[in-house]
Amino acid sequence: MNRQDLEELIRAGENSGVEFKRDDIRPEQLAREIVALANFRGGMVLLGVEDDGTVTGLSRPDVEPWVMDTVLARYVHPQILPWYEEIPWEGDLRVAVVRVGPGTARPYVLRHGDREDIYVRVGSTSRRATREQQARLFESGGLLHAELLPVSGTTLSDLDRDRLEDYLGGIIGEDTLPGNASAWVERLTGLGLMVEPEVGAPCCSVAGLLLFGRSPRRALRQAGARWMSFAGPTMEVQARDDTILDGPLVALGKGSDGNRRRVEDGLIERLLDRMRPFISEDSAVLADGLRRERTWRYPVPALREAIVNAFIHRDWTSALEVEVVDYSDRLEVTSPGALPNSMTIARVLAGQRTPRNPILVEVMRDYGYADARGMGVRRRIVPSIREFTGRDPTFEEHEDRFKVILPARAVGAPDPA
Repeated sequence: MNRQDLEELIRAGENSGVEFKRDDIRPEQLAREIVALANFRGGMVLLGVEDDGTVTGLSRPDVEPWVMDTVLARYVHPQILPWYEEIPWEGDLRVAVVRVGPGTARPYVLRHGDREDIYVRVGSTSRRATREQQARLFESGGLLHAELLPVSGTTLSDLDRDRLEDYLGGIIGEDTLPGNASAWVERLTGLGLMVEPEVGAPCCSVAGLLLFGRSPRRALRQAGARWMSFAGPTMEVQARDDTILDGPLVALGKGSDGNRRRVEDGLIERLLDRMRPFISEDSAVLADGLRRERTWRYPVPALREAIVNAFIHRDWTSALEVEVVDYSDRLEVTSPGALPNSMTIARVLAGQRTPRNPILVEVMRDYGYADARGMGVRRRIVPSIREFTGRDPTFEEHEDRFKVILPARAVGAPDPA
């Protein structure tokens, strides 16, 4: 960083990624800011700068050893290795820049006395994390799989027995099915679909209820999906359709291998059927003189992949539903929760895999909903959208959600060759 870059940072003021501090603060105070930045998306602490942006410079003769050996080694856990540099200012003043990347071992904690406190950035301030924020940090760091959490008040009867039998017998090919309720609970607990707490009755896990629950939203409000369609490019006009759909993610089938047939839709099929009249239409020309072909505004494989990914990779500690919104020029699929630890949009596009919900991913792969190699974005969404519309899909990461934006094919455009 040069002097001009530093001036621009100071001129812009403190924000969620930049903090000003004097260097005569207590070590735990600096550690708190570093922990909060690492638990967010990274950022910088400028030492030798007052809250109002006035540069007073460094007063300690040994700032770098103090930061590395005292602040980070004693007060921050797990270990963080920041980038440290000092920038000359007017006269003999210096400003230290402590640059912290987004943490890959969240949550980071401030160890002080006999406590471990978790801090997060809220605007330009660092605050103790709420219970909900802590859960998301543990989940994003891979220390908590929310799909394995018990759903209070549920029992074996909340799961669709026909779908369970179809999964065990028809999908994964088990020869013998459980013979009674106790045997079912034991088998489903082994699969992560139910939980047997030390105290209390067995209940469904989040994954079990989502995959096989009769009506998951009765006990888990963030289950299901919200679908909306608008005639224009914004939400300013009244929606043509606005509904919340509920039901098990997987379809019910009969038979196995090549003889398998679907007898009841799952949530994915129900959502796509609800969307169909708004994102496709029958051609005016009869195909083979007998039937009308359906013209789609989006390639169905890419659409299906984006929707499935929104469910299996989302953060289930968030109270929001998966949201699919159709506009006149695009379709947006929003999955609650930011990308899991260390993942970026570039890594997603490159095909890297860091499953947040391994049980959901595995079961949906068993049914053929998800790409077995985890390369759906790279192999299905991007090339099919590009071929279908001549444009690329857009991916947006926000603090609390991940969004896939699929451009629509222009009305009257010819089918791709």
